[in-house]
Amino acid sequence: MGRVLAIDYGTRRTGIAVTDPLRIIAGALETVPTHTLHAWLAAYLTTESVDIIVVGHPIRMDGSPSETMAQIAPLVEKLRADHPAQRVVMHDERFTSRLAQRAMRDGGVKKMARRDKALVDRVSATIILQDYLESREYKEL
Repeated sequence: MGRVLAIDYGTRRTGIAVTDPLRIIAGALETVPTHTLHAWLAAYLTTESVDIIVVGHPIRMDGSPSETMAQIAPLVEKLRADHPAQRVVMHDERFTSRLAQRAMRDGGVKKMARRDKALVDRVSATIILQDYLESREYKEL
């Protein structure tokens, strides 16, 4: 059984989180410049076993797609084409940035460190991943 990897896509930076090999714990892994995401992912997949790639699905409160979906849809299609051995799914990412800020504050991360957008992106990816692991969709696999 391979890991589950989550992507919190951003136009400048992309946060990445991954599970342990037993898929028990979701942990922040990396924040990469978005323009290097595909190369980074290709290199990572050559060294680590990953079965599922979860991409944050940017939707508004009313259920309609956000503006970012214009970049996410092509990303998901490219991931599916480039990595056919991995299942690529989208998972709701509403409020992940706010939840990440709150988790860091509650965890005692200093105010200056919470301004580090790369850290927020990694924590957001971790929240997306943890939520996916707890979802009905994942449990029904």
